[in-house]
Amino acid sequence: MEDSLSAVTPERNRGPSGDDPVCWPSARLAGWLDTCATLHLWTQMVGKVRLALTPQVNHWWNVPLYVSARGLTTSAMPYGQHSVEIEFDFITQQLVLRLSNGRAFTQDLRPQPMAEFYRKFLALLDTAGVRVRFWPMPVEIPGAVRFDQDQEHTAYDPEVARVLWAILRSAARVFQQFRAGFIGKSSPVHFFWGSFDLAVTRFSGRRAPARPDADTITREAYSHEVSSVGFWPGNSAGPMQAASFYAYAAPEPAGFGAVPARPAGAYYHAQLGEFILDYEQVRAASSPTAALLDFCQSTYAAAATLGHWDRAALERTSTPAA
Repeated sequence: MEDSLSAVTPERNRGPSGDDPVCWPSARLAGWLDTCATLHLWTQMVGKVRLALTPQVNHWWNVPLYVSARGLTTSAMPYGQHSVEIEFDFITQQLVLRLSNGRAFTQDLRPQPMAEFYRKFLALLDTAGVRVRFWPMPVEIPGAVRFDQDQEHTAYDPEVARVLWAILRSAARVFQQFRAGFIGKSSPVHFFWGSFDLAVTRFSGRRAPARPDADTITREAYSHEVSSVGFWPGNSAGPMQAASFYAYAAPEPAGFGAVPARPAGAYYHAQLGEFILDYEQVRAASSPTAALLDFCQSTYAAAATLGHWDRAALERTSTPAA
C-alpha cells in the first residue's frame, strides 16, 4: 500500500484558491496567545451546553464544535420541541444563539473579564428560554479558575480570531481530503473545546489495551487503537507555544517516534509523544495543502504499518466519480 494518498484526493473539491496565501495567514500576531486563551474559555462555556443537551456518543463525538462558514458552531442540538444552535460568528464578532422557530439572540465578542462574559452568556441562554445547567469550571486547563470568578482573562482581538478561523477553515479542508482516503472507522473533522484543537482520527478497528490510570473521559476516548492528526494554536503555559500541527498514535507502536516524518522539518516531540510540524512552515511551503497532506499521510503510515493495521482493507486507492 502506497504511503501517499495525495493522488486520490479530488482536485475538483479543493478549488483553485486552496493554496492562496489568504487561506494560510501568519499566526505570528501580537496578542495571539492571549486571545486564544480567552477563546478557549469561551468555547468551553458553549461546549458545555452541547455536552448537556446531546446524547453521549462513542469517543465523546457529541461534544466538539465544528468549523462553519462564519466561525465555530455547535451544529443543531435538540431542545424540547425545537433545535438550538450556538455559533461564534467571527464575521460580525458575535455569539449567536438560533432557535428552530426562527428566533435569534446575540452577544458581542469583545474584550471583557471572563466573569462578565459568563454572566452575559447565562443571561443569553435565559432570554432564549434555554434552561440548561453545567459545571462552571474549565477543564483540561492547569490552574483553572471558575468562569464566574475569573477576572484575569480579558483579552480579545477580533483580528486574531479571524486569522485563527481562516487557519481552521484551511486545515479542516485538508483534513477532510485526508479523511476521504480511509474507508475504515474515522471521526468527523471536529474542534475539541477541552484541548482547543481541530482533529481527525482514524481507527484500526481493534480495541486498545486498557489504561489503568486513565479517567473516564480518557478511557472512552482511547478505547480503540487510533492514529490522529490535528492543529493546535499553542498555549503559553505548555511545551508548545507556537501554532502547530501534530500527529500521534495510541497506543504508540514500538519505533513510532524514530520514523522520519514528512515534510522535512517535522519532528517527534518526546515529551508530548507526538510528531510536530510548525504551522509557519506549512504556510511557507509552495503548496501548504500538499505539505500538510504529506504530514498527515506519513505519520499515519508509520502508525498503521508499525501497528500492523490491515491497511489493504482500511484504505481507499481510488476516489468515486462525482
